[in-house]
Amino acid sequence: MSTMNTNKIIYGLYADDDEMMQGIKACNEKGIAINEVYTPFPVHGLDKALGLRKTRISDAAFLYAIYGLLIGGLVTWYTMNHDWPQNIGGKPAFDWAHNMPAFVVPMFELMVFCSAHMMCWTFFIRNRMYPLAPAQNPDPRTTDDKFLVEFVGGDVEKIKQILVETGAEEITVKDA
Repeated sequence: MSTMNTNKIIYGLYADDDEMMQGIKACNEKGIAINEVYTPFPVHGLDKALGLRKTRISDAAFLYAIYGLLIGGLVTWYTMNHDWPQNIGGKPAFDWAHNMPAFVVPMFELMVFCSAHMMCWTFFIRNRMYPLAPAQNPDPRTTDDKFLVEFVGGDVEKIKQILVETGAEEITVKDA
């Protein structure tokens, strides 16, 4: 008799990341879908084992850097050519392009500033880490030294068997 149940959540808690990776590989071989994995630190190869796509945060960082560069160019043009034009060191203020080498440092700084800060906010929004948001972590031990694999639905007994065989030290089944 199969105990296929779609309204159950199964958690397998591991003490070692290598054992967890073996459990994930065993689940992949049996065709069991893993919903989420919680780890206290990044685990090498976990993204490939879960079949996750490459992150696009680097693409967002590039766009944010271009935005910062444009803002830097606009601010330097506005302050040095439009709002307060001055003849500094014999350089005329009417031409931004000839004076641009003097503006490389502030433009670079704004590029880095915008890229870093906007990338952080993108990360927080993408991962639903809003201020005052409830914690999504089902077991606080995963922030210290444990590794948790979460399954939603599926054959409960089959999943439990795989978790036991691969070294899970604790298995919990809850209603969804």
